[in-house]
Amino acid sequence: MSEILLVEDDPKICRELSTLLERYGYTCRAVEQFDRVEEEILRLAPQLVLLDINLPYYDGYHICRQVRKRSNVPIIVVTSRDSEMDELMSMNLGADDFVTKPYNTQILLARIAAVLKRSTGQAGAALEYQGVILYPERSIVEYQGKQQELTKNELKILQLLLRNPGVILSREQLMNELWQSDEFVDDNTLTVNINRLRRKLEQIGVQDFLITKRGQGYRV
Repeated sequence: MSEILLVEDDPKICRELSTLLERYGYTCRAVEQFDRVEEEILRLAPQLVLLDINLPYYDGYHICRQVRKRSNVPIIVVTSRDSEMDELMSMNLGADDFVTKPYNTQILLARIAAVLKRSTGQAGAALEYQGVILYPERSIVEYQGKQQELTKNELKILQLLLRNPGVILSREQLMNELWQSDEFVDDNTLTVNINRLRRKLEQIGVQDFLITKRGQGYRV
């Protein structure tokens, strides 16, 4: 179930959007502190952001530009502005789509589904959880602008964990992912890779992210 973050300062519109999206199986959260929208997006790490342009403190253009420096989270701009320049600016700043108000709800739902499909279905697409971003194609993990390069095994471990956030994965599952069979691998080899990955995460400021569940496995 995908989580959508609503960045909309009109309480009535926000409630209507939440009701609509939850009816179609999405979970919704709404930003309440508009002086720190960028930080909230990075902290909550949703699967998609619906972003209004006309907001208190900073407009949607500024927020989109700042978020794109640190995250590839899908962003759909939803606004009453409907000029070609507004759409062009949104796309140039990194928005994934642009929907004008008043919108047809079925069109909005179709756009959301299409953007989510593109973001999760691409081979090598970036994965993000709690502000940690993994770029599989470059074998790089990023957190708050700091990056670390990963080895092939470290990449595979983190990729599998990020695809299953909150789920405890056993050592056998991880070894099968790395080597397709745990027959030729001992426990110490996996432990070494896990420890190296944890140190690299800590070096870019990610603390207590990769959790060891004794006797069970690992999770993020």
